[in-house]
Amino acid sequence: MTLNFRINELSLYTTEGQVRYEFGSDLTVLEGPTGVGKTTLLELIKYGFAAGEARLAPVAIEAVHDVAIDVSIGKDQFLIVRSLDAKKSKNVRVTDLLTGERLPDRSVGDGESTFNSFLLEKLGFPDGVRAAAQKSRSSKPGSRVTFGDIFKFVYIPQYAINRDIADSRDSYYEPKRKAVFELLFRLTDPEILSMQSQVNILNGKIDVADGQLKTVLDFLRDSNTSGREEVTEKLATAVQEQEQALEELTALREELDPVIDRQTQAYRDLLTDAERTLSEARASVQDLARERDQIGNERRRVLADHARLERMRDAGARLANIEFSVCPRCMQSLKDRQVVGDQCRLCLQPDPVSPDQASDSYELQQLRFQLEEMDAQSEVTEQQLTRAQQMVVERESLIEKLTATLEERTAHRVTPRLQAFSDASDRRATARTRQEHFEAALQQWDQVSDIELEIKNLRSDQERLKVNIVARKAALESHKTTVLNDIEREFKETIKGLRIASVETSGFDRESYLPLINGKVFTKAMMSGGGSMTAMQIAYWTSLMTVAEKVGVPYPSILIIDGPRLALDPGSVTCRAIYQRLTRGVTEAPGAVQFIVADNEIPDDYRGDFARVGFDYAHPTVSTVRHPGQEHVDVIASADE
Repeated sequence: MTLNFRINELSLYTTEGQVRYEFGSDLTVLEGPTGVGKTTLLELIKYGFAAGEARLAPVAIEAVHDVAIDVSIGKDQFLIVRSLDAKKSKNVRVTDLLTGERLPDRSVGDGESTFNSFLLEKLGFPDGVRAAAQKSRSSKPGSRVTFGDIFKFVYIPQYAINRDIADSRDSYYEPKRKAVFELLFRLTDPEILSMQSQVNILNGKIDVADGQLKTVLDFLRDSNTSGREEVTEKLATAVQEQEQALEELTALREELDPVIDRQTQAYRDLLTDAERTLSEARASVQDLARERDQIGNERRRVLADHARLERMRDAGARLANIEFSVCPRCMQSLKDRQVVGDQCRLCLQPDPVSPDQASDSYELQQLRFQLEEMDAQSEVTEQQLTRAQQMVVERESLIEKLTATLEERTAHRVTPRLQAFSDASDRRATARTRQEHFEAALQQWDQVSDIELEIKNLRSDQERLKVNIVARKAALESHKTTVLNDIEREFKETIKGLRIASVETSGFDRESYLPLINGKVFTKAMMSGGGSMTAMQIAYWTSLMTVAEKVGVPYPSILIIDGPRLALDPGSVTCRAIYQRLTRGVTEAPGAVQFIVADNEIPDDYRGDFARVGFDYAHPTVSTVRHPGQEHVDVIASADE
């Protein structure tokens, strides 16, 4: 058996009252001319389940404020109510009709949707299952499977019935479509999908680790070392050379100390102090020069503001003496208007402009005060800068004299040893640099070992997951073969019974789970938008439902089809065969499945055990709202396109 999923009743709460439809029959046909609202009714069902973006007609958006669906899922029965108001639509009201208990509201949105989790739980699927790509070496965990993805296998909308099967033309969606198919027919399970997602995540971690390893190896290649042992040996040599240079420097210092008298040391102390004060004076010169430039920049900005205000005051003074003789709006004369006191002749408001007002504005005064302060500050800064520059000259002269004096006193006693001291210092510095280089290289070689171990562990975890995936898939292989064989056999028989003119052979692709027509996947063998594509889809979806009912899988037991004869000749044998197939689909297992079909007026000789709900422009689906008439019909699919 399939998973019991049945819509018992649909209610629309409109601005003019309630509209209610019952679906007691296994096959219900909503029939009527184009534009009476059949697609609107089905899209409102999709909207009520929050199963993706519903294509709502203006009448639904403007007149319907709540959608209520009485639905049976498994052994439960719920009343699901969702508002069409933008804010209220974020929450869905749920009532358990068996107990009468009002359950907590469920959220709907782009983020975490508790309503989606609720529906998946009732269908027997865990929330959070991801559909990861399996063939390409993807590093992405895959998109989460939602109720909206499952609803694509329940609802075949009119805009897709002669074009596509469950968005199969979108390559990015293929992993999810196949994952949903496999879940519904138990060709896989959530654990397998979870492990595949983990395999992809490990791909990403391995790629990151490989990139880090390549970077480190490139660095080590530049260090001219072939391995950790070589680096350790060269590091020991560098340490030894550094110790030897340090011993030589110590010996040279001991030789130099006796030949330096107290007066020479005093000169050295004076030289050190002079160099320190020179450095401070140069820093002070830089700071003062920077401060002088900042003051100059600020002064130029204030001068620009001052000039702008002067121009404004001059313009105001020029315009203040203008007297209007006529109104600039209506051009009536103002000469005879009686004006009291200091009022404006034009607007009769108190005139703020006094021709004899000569005092400067507050802003101009403030700007002048700022300029005066800046001039004073600039003068002080210039004086300080001059003194600092003079100190630099004096310190440089003093250092030159002290240096000459020290060279003269130590030329014969110290100079020969200074060269040796310099050479030893250079050797020590070189050895220290080499030591630091090899220490860094040693750390990098250690990092290489760590990264290689990490990659090894990641690959080991990944292989373990792959082995488990293969084992779990092998356990399902027999069931998978049976299901796919049954689907292919049922599809072939249905295609043959529909007598589609352009179809010579048919089959079922066991990799993509899509129909094969004339030896090719249907998208390459059939014209999009044609009637043959419509008939092929009827064969595909009814075959899936028949096999699901036969083998007993968690495939929802409902099929909603909008336009089963779209783009077909109404008088063709295929159209009649379609309704014969739909009728057979529900009569083979009474009460087990439910078909809801929206179609144009069907001929009276299309007999069958099904309910017919008729609509026309006087009695549209949203019957509480008056239909504007056939001439104002705008089909939802074409409007969306």
